[in-house]
Amino acid sequence: MDAGNSAEHEAEHAAERQAARDGHPGGGAAAVGPTHIVWDWNGTLLHDIHAVLEATNLAFAEIGMPTITLERYRELYCVPVPRFYERLMGRLPSDEEWEAMDRIFHRHYWRQADGVGLTEGAAELLEAREDAGHTQSLCSLAPHDRLVPLLRNHGIDRHFLRVDGARGPSGGGKAAQMARHLSALDDVDAGRTVVIGDAVDDALAAAHVGARAVLYTGGSHSRRSLQEAGVPVVDTLAEAVEAADRIAAGVRVR
Repeated sequence: MDAGNSAEHEAEHAAERQAARDGHPGGGAAAVGPTHIVWDWNGTLLHDIHAVLEATNLAFAEIGMPTITLERYRELYCVPVPRFYERLMGRLPSDEEWEAMDRIFHRHYWRQADGVGLTEGAAELLEAREDAGHTQSLCSLAPHDRLVPLLRNHGIDRHFLRVDGARGPSGGGKAAQMARHLSALDDVDAGRTVVIGDAVDDALAAAHVGARAVLYTGGSHSRRSLQEAGVPVVDTLAEAVEAADRIAAGVRVR
């Protein structure tokens, strides 16, 4: 089985687990309490898809690969990222090729990062959630030492109980990191936790820890590819938050 099919089957299994939980929330009545949201960063709170695409094409130019449109990027992108390159190249890159590609991409991306803004309404949503008594955290595959200063620069770091970025090699999935993230949060119930992200991998990570997920179309994936995860797919962060509260309250959301 190739990597693409493996990812699709993984998403199907996550969808089955999600459907089972949605049909029988908590095995009975929904728990009472605030919703905890675990936010993704790139492509979710940070509207950086165009910077990502530009950095990708600049990196491709350096290694002799053709440029890619935003539509094609969203149709093919997946995590772990080497699988994305496999879809483009017809084979997995070698370890040496992947390291070079990753290094070149990040060189171009971080040159633009300071000029990238938050997604429309993100700052206001974060503040409103906190004011309403809900809790929030952030789990991202962005390098932790780069992530924390960016949150501070955007003035939103104070809204999160915990922030976890990647501390090891890049390119992997989020499931293990999500497990570490939630286990470090005191008094946060996975049954009332919803992950909001822009990638199928966010839904897989949520299922891995027994949480739910809502996926947002403004980032790295097309709506069609997000729908393969079998979780609610929305076009704005405001819709994502509304869906998260309904899911946490035991309401079935499509």
